Amino acid sequence: MRGPCVTMDAAEFRRRGKEMVDYVADYLENIEQRPVYPDVEPGYLRSLIPTEAPLEPEKYDDILADVERIIMPGVTHWHSPYFYAYFPSASSYPAILADMLCTGIGCIGFSWAASPACTELETVMLDWLGKMLNLPETFIAGTHGHGGGVIQSTASEATLMSMLAARCKAVRYVQASNPEKSQGEILSKLVAYTSEQAHSSVERASLIAGVIMKKVPTDNSYAVEGSMLKKILEQDKAAGLIPFYFCATLGTTPSCAFDHITELGPICKEESMWMHIDAAYAGSAFICPEFRPLLNGIEFADSFNFNPHKWLLINFDCSTMWVKEREAIIGAFKMEPLYLKHENQESGIITDYRHWQIPLGRRFRSLKMWFVFRMYGLQGLQDHIRKQVGLAKEFESLVRADNRFEICAKVIMGLVCFRLKGSNGLNELLLKKITKSREIHLVPCHLSGRFVLRFAICARSTETRHIQQAWRHITQLSFELLQESQE
Repeated sequence: MRGPCVTMDAAEFRRRGKEMVDYVADYLENIEQRPVYPDVEPGYLRSLIPTEAPLEPEKYDDILADVERIIMPGVTHWHSPYFYAYFPSASSYPAILADMLCTGIGCIGFSWAASPACTELETVMLDWLGKMLNLPETFIAGTHGHGGGVIQSTASEATLMSMLAARCKAVRYVQASNPEKSQGEILSKLVAYTSEQAHSSVERASLIAGVIMKKVPTDNSYAVEGSMLKKILEQDKAAGLIPFYFCATLGTTPSCAFDHITELGPICKEESMWMHIDAAYAGSAFICPEFRPLLNGIEFADSFNFNPHKWLLINFDCSTMWVKEREAIIGAFKMEPLYLKHENQESGIITDYRHWQIPLGRRFRSLKMWFVFRMYGLQGLQDHIRKQVGLAKEFESLVRADNRFEICAKVIMGLVCFRLKGSNGLNELLLKKITKSREIHLVPCHLSGRFVLRFAICARSTETRHIQQAWRHITQLSFELLQESQE
């Protein structure tokens, strides 16, 4: 009978690990030489690999060769300085090294007992970051606080968790004064609210939570004002519905608009509604004093979330979420099977993050925060944010200097929304030309019924020369398109 086949021992791992670090460093250092967008069709990969896994071990060199032959042709290079789509996906060498260490340690830190350092470093890192943001003390765990932070996988997950916690709290609140009402009866009348410009994940959370979701109209800057929310709440209460949750957005996906939380917060407090703030992209910028006023009103929030894995040089996944009262979220999801209990779980500090999330298992993601915060320092992180905002302002200036184009939303951070003056169809054709060229990558949005191109500063390595080259490319394709339309 054959024994287990050892395909890589520690000695070879050391050698191959150094080779992989070189490969990744070379990839990132030379990434702008690769077409940013792949030239493949759906299903391209299946024909390039066997239909079944190999019976015998294969050589590592052959696998690595197949990375270039099979994988790289189908990769969209998110860290290319010519990638301007969606929002940034953060990356830095310290975070990559920390991720290696996380994988090497390989703990599954669902509780303090499962790996004390995993739980405790996360608690401290969320406090560090909360203090960088100047969050109210109620969100800081410390050693005696009632709030605290947790790393979720994505902002979508954070929104869902906050909505489910708010739903549980609302049901208990109604039943306290109306014990005859069943949970089902109450759930059928619960209503959650968000901006019409909010990310689709908010509406998706309501589908999972089984509650009604209503979208609040926005003003001319694509932000929700207090009066808009107030009006719809009055209508719904008169109809016998129960408003229980509002998700405010700071930095919307289409245009990076900011809901007026200083107006919305007091309304939510008055109506006993849970206010969650989704700042997935923009939240990183609040570490800069000049952007911190955009977070004013946070004191009214019950929960707050943003993604350091977007703009704070911490590789995916790392979505940070804070709650003002952690019992509100723990109480909604707490399950205590005997095999997960341990003698330190009632110690008064955060011990079991399994109660704060959908999955049970969790990686040692706080190592990435620890490495990045220590190797960049607050000033280094602020410099990164300011540089990318400056690059967006440079691009905005280029657009404004060309009277064929128009800016479609105020440029506050690293996103510029622009379009060719003309029909939606014209701009759709321009984007198709841009995508087909594979030299730069953009995605669109709709603003006030107009088809708009989004230009987001994404890669850490983006410089002025890349912005200028991207603009030259856009204007050249625009010239060709306008010529074609006149023929």
